[in-house]
Amino acid sequence: MSKHVSPAKIAAGLTELWSPRVVASLDDSYVKVAKVQGTFGWHAHDDEDELFYVLGGRLRIEMADGAVELDEGDAYVVPRGVRHNPVAERECLVMLIERKTTLHTGSEISERTRSVADQLRPV
Repeated sequence: MSKHVSPAKIAAGLTELWSPRVVASLDDSYVKVAKVQGTFGWHAHDDEDELFYVLGGRLRIEMADGAVELDEGDAYVVPRGVRHNPVAERECLVMLIERKTTLHTGSEISERTRSVADQLRPV
């Protein structure tokens, strides 16, 4: 049986920005949480969709054809292959649902890139 988790509490307790942590697993997907602030960087996931759910704060997801503004309780799915750049002007807590094969920064490698092993570290 799965254990009970509180994504918002776990995200609030994180000390690293833009460093998602896996809090649950279902089928071929991970449920991740992160504390974010500032600009993440442009990237795409060629073969996977990515769901963003705002647990607290406000998140803007920039894309070539415009931006989506998300408030607490809002969700948005970035379709596979769409280049996007998440931005949080102030601290924001997010939950992500991604396939287990999704690379954190897609094919881009930057100082923000985190391995799956890093994201699986205990919280």
